Amino acid sequence: MGVRIKSTGIARDTDTFSIVELSGRAARRAMESAGVEPGQVGVMINAGIFRDSNTVEPAVSALIQKAAGIGLDYVKEDPRSFSFDLMNAGTSVLNAVQVAQAVLATGSAEHVLIVSGDTHPSMTRAAADDEFPYATAGAALLLEQSDQPEGFGRVHTRAAAGAPGLESYVDTETMGDRGRGLMTVEREPDYLDRLLMVAADAARAALAGGDAEETTTALIAATPSDDFPARLAEELGIAPDAVLLPDLSQGDPHTASLSLAYHAAAQAESLTGYRDVLFVAAGAGPSAAAVVYRLPAVVGAAA
Repeated sequence: MGVRIKSTGIARDTDTFSIVELSGRAARRAMESAGVEPGQVGVMINAGIFRDSNTVEPAVSALIQKAAGIGLDYVKEDPRSFSFDLMNAGTSVLNAVQVAQAVLATGSAEHVLIVSGDTHPSMTRAAADDEFPYATAGAALLLEQSDQPEGFGRVHTRAAAGAPGLESYVDTETMGDRGRGLMTVEREPDYLDRLLMVAADAARAALAGGDAEETTTALIAATPSDDFPARLAEELGIAPDAVLLPDLSQGDPHTASLSLAYHAAAQAESLTGYRDVLFVAAGAGPSAAAVVYRLPAVVGAAA
């Protein structure tokens, strides 16, 4: 018995760079793919970090909830839905999985929807560059409780000592009245090496906590660099062809990376032959989270 992915949805449309709109579209596509009505989503968690115009208030989750059409009616008999932001750098999506597991275990919600994605605060571009290393994309995971031996296991988290390695902030003194559209990102030279070590530590803990085997386990990992998942696979003894990636043509999708990769793999039927997926999220801290996901008999994804 566990929490499984019922369906996924993504949005990399080119008519907007708003992460509110793209995450809302991804959420709607995940629900439509599964035949789930908005009223059946009890909780929506936004795991994105970089948002439209550096929005602080209201919670971005509320804006995405509205864009997704969830909980818009206020009639007394209507089902209740609520949403919130969960921001913990690159590990946010798996932290949201932890929360979803707790919520669904109580039976207080039929479905939990996790949305993720980031955009340049100026909303003028989608591709990453040296100054802002994150690509614009929206993604959604629709989760439900299952009475079958499938779904997410225990999420294991790790954090390294010392400096965070990567910092993103709005320097209001320097930016002046342009602060709504700018973000400063600073990365230490050894950041990726330090991140790899903490990610491998979390992944080993997840693998040791279950009965996953390298030969039947696919790896979906964070993509702070194009070769990071491959480097992590080598550390863990996972075959290179078991590494499943999102579309990295525009750079690192950051918080959407895991969901995008799973969606692409489900669409391409690349999960056939695997029993488990090892999800490894990693980011500023340096910090990491990892979990083994036992694949359902039928894997669903949205177009």
